[in-house]
Amino acid sequence: MSVEKDLNIVLAGFGGQGILFAGKVLAYAGLQEGKEISWLPSYGPEMRGGTANCSICISKEPIGSPLVVTPNVLVAMNLPSLDKFIDAVEPDGLVLVDSSLIDKKVTRTDVKVCYVPATRMAEDNGLKGLANIILMGRLYEELPFCSEKNLDAGLQKCIPARKADMLEKNRQAFELGRASKE
Repeated sequence: MSVEKDLNIVLAGFGGQGILFAGKVLAYAGLQEGKEISWLPSYGPEMRGGTANCSICISKEPIGSPLVVTPNVLVAMNLPSLDKFIDAVEPDGLVLVDSSLIDKKVTRTDVKVCYVPATRMAEDNGLKGLANIILMGRLYEELPFCSEKNLDAGLQKCIPARKADMLEKNRQAFELGRASKE
């Protein structure tokens, strides 16, 4: 998939996994790159522990609808999310699976699938809670849709001041994801 193409991304998992935060980082990075962006969060009433997903569009052209119905990128951080969205992914799309939480294999042969044990990698490297950013690193390695400088600016913009000490850990998680291979 060419990164010149519009990205229509769905990030999905349980509330509390940082789905909306990761989507915001991607959206800000696209904005820093001078692209049109949209970020549309969706979560169940129970929030933490319930389902959460986020639609992100990054385009050179104005975006007609922020809702991503047929993503060309799916990041699934739990099995219910993979089951819910896998059939909607466009042919030739990219699917990233947190394989430490999902042991099911994708049976579609018309999409590229990357199995990243992101939750285990985060825990093994003292980065608990940053599996979302590890997956963003892998996404960036597969589809570098913006400059590294703009992606880092997105991280800096989205990390609240009260958690400023987390910037370096987020950078570490991102680099771990970039280096991950099956």
